[in-house]
Amino acid sequence: MTLPSTIRPATSADAERICTIYNHYIATTTISFEEEPVEPAQMAQRIADVASANLPWLVMEEGEKLIGYAYATKWRVRAAYRFAVESSVYLDPDHAGKGAGTLLYQALLAELRQRELHLVIGGIAQPNEASVRLHERLGFTKVAHFSEVGLKFGRWVDVGYWQLKLN
Repeated sequence: MTLPSTIRPATSADAERICTIYNHYIATTTISFEEEPVEPAQMAQRIADVASANLPWLVMEEGEKLIGYAYATKWRVRAAYRFAVESSVYLDPDHAGKGAGTLLYQALLAELRQRELHLVIGGIAQPNEASVRLHERLGFTKVAHFSEVGLKFGRWVDVGYWQLKLN
């Protein structure tokens, strides 16, 4: 039996569990280009930085266990870019492929629309078929592909960019 899911804004108290989820991807995949584990204090600061930019950072709980998170950051710092953001979504690997990512991303997109943003951009390290499917299911279209833009685990990694116009 699956417990009901709740989506709510992240707080600094979520930082440790978010690190547990994220550090798995750092250590075992090229999905994140970070190479060192993130400490809870660093993650709490990232959550605060997103909030101070008036952007959403959401977490999903199943019962009382945090199983995933999604957030948006500014796309670029110049003023003319203020209506574009970049999105990220991460799930506990045990909960991937069960629809949680879709629900979490839909909630993030709804929050972004309320902020009257125009464009959301998802950067996806390649290959990552699951993330590509998720983005395209939500209406994103591929707009760019950078070859060998990152080096992790001794191999070059491409990154594709997908975008969704919010309004």
